[in-house]
Amino acid sequence: MSSIVFHQSPTAAPPPPSARYSHAVEANGWLHVTGQLPVDPNAPDKTLPEGIEAQAKLCFHNIEQIVQHAGFALSDTVFVRIYLRDFNADYAGFNRVYDSYFDDAVRLPARTTIGVAQLGRDARVEIDAVLYSAR
Repeated sequence: MSSIVFHQSPTAAPPPPSARYSHAVEANGWLHVTGQLPVDPNAPDKTLPEGIEAQAKLCFHNIEQIVQHAGFALSDTVFVRIYLRDFNADYAGFNRVYDSYFDDAVRLPARTTIGVAQLGRDARVEIDAVLYSAR
């Protein structure tokens, strides 16, 4: 029987007080990272940055903090799901940021990008991820 580990990273943006989730859950070598909004971990009440690229970078920063806290590496990513509030306007800008994190064309994670009507805090983007490491 395997153990399940619930992760809360002290260096990632904290979940809001009303939240009912962990930053990530680990089981059998898999790490499921909760969707991350572009919230500054050092100033969680601060207004979100403007523009898709600044917001995407902050989402990935939070994901990196959670992944590292759990003992994984971003290169362990097998799946990424992206929610874009303005798909047509933000897709290319988001991809510029995405490509800076996943730049090995041979080892790209599986990915789904979804256009949505609304995200928490009126964010332009939210990102969740699944990682695997045979440890």
